[in-house]
Amino acid sequence: MMDELHTLYYLLDLAGTFVFAISGAVAAKQRGLDLFGICAIAFTVACGGGIIRDLCIGAIPPTGISDWKYLLTAILAAAMTISLYRLVLRLNHPVLFFDALGLSLFAVTGAQKSLAYGHNAEVAILLGITTAVGGGVLRDILLNRIPVILEKEIYASAALIGALIMVLGDHFKWLSSDLTSIIALIVCFGLRLLSLRYHWNLPVYSDNKE
Repeated sequence: MMDELHTLYYLLDLAGTFVFAISGAVAAKQRGLDLFGICAIAFTVACGGGIIRDLCIGAIPPTGISDWKYLLTAILAAAMTISLYRLVLRLNHPVLFFDALGLSLFAVTGAQKSLAYGHNAEVAILLGITTAVGGGVLRDILLNRIPVILEKEIYASAALIGALIMVLGDHFKWLSSDLTSIIALIVCFGLRLLSLRYHWNLPVYSDNKE
């Protein structure tokens, strides 16, 4: 059963990588980048957060580089975006769905891997968030945009809650690690989808006077 669960995690991880890569490729194409630029941004979004995490915890070489499946997934996503661009633009809701799934999975597995390498709760939470949103931040910096996580959407905060549940479950041993991971994944995923459905946003503060 656990082997099947880990296989599911791996497949979902690749699915999240694929969708994150699509979002990167779309953003790069809209900015008029060439073929190499589109592939580079797609890979950065898909694997950037995980690579930063692995470098921080000492998992050398990072999985995003050492496992060829991640690079291949990003390249395939970029190729699909280029060749089927109009179709990709129509898949807004499916992409948002898998983006939320990828966010949730990366937040949980990022925290889980940090704990497995012997790091404390603070490191695990921060690197869980970094795994989930790091690639998107790198994309926005490279494309000279304000990172999405600095705006009002509930995105990084959803990753924070998922990583926090994972860390608290590991500390207090309420449930098994696998069951805690599932709960954290569901909560993070549900919060992100609900925020999209009901337009929940964090407060925005402005100096503009009425």
